[in-house]
Amino acid sequence: MIASVALRSGWHVVRGSSSNGGRSALSQMIKYLRKSGLAAHIVDGPRGPAGEVKSGTIKLAQSADAAIIPFYTSADRSWSFKSWDSFFLPKPFARVVLTFGDMIKYDSTETQDEFEVQRKYLESIMQTRLRAIPSKSKMAGGAGQQQI
Repeated sequence: MIASVALRSGWHVVRGSSSNGGRSALSQMIKYLRKSGLAAHIVDGPRGPAGEVKSGTIKLAQSADAAIIPFYTSADRSWSFKSWDSFFLPKPFARVVLTFGDMIKYDSTETQDEFEVQRKYLESIMQTRLRAIPSKSKMAGGAGQQQI
């Protein structure tokens, strides 16, 4: 679903995951990130658990000498799918909020332990906004979700 929207929006989509074609996808993403200066990455992988940041995001940023900017979406009315990640789809005419976090720049690491500290730091930042639903005072129409 996300890939289709990204393609129609003019993004170059690279498919791959930790469980299928990940190395090739990471190499392609590094190439395109260096070329365009912009990339987006779903951080919790194809199977989850939800909110657990996988290593690809940090490897991508380090390899391309790029910064990570956490990006969050929320909607005042949406359908929430019964999936491992509780994927949600805004309802027609819902107010959708896009929120960007602070830029994070990681240096290359010498050890796996140092890398894990970086990964856990990003994960702790991302989890604070995981599936945050705007309050009624912030958005017209109130918060409403429906399970699908």
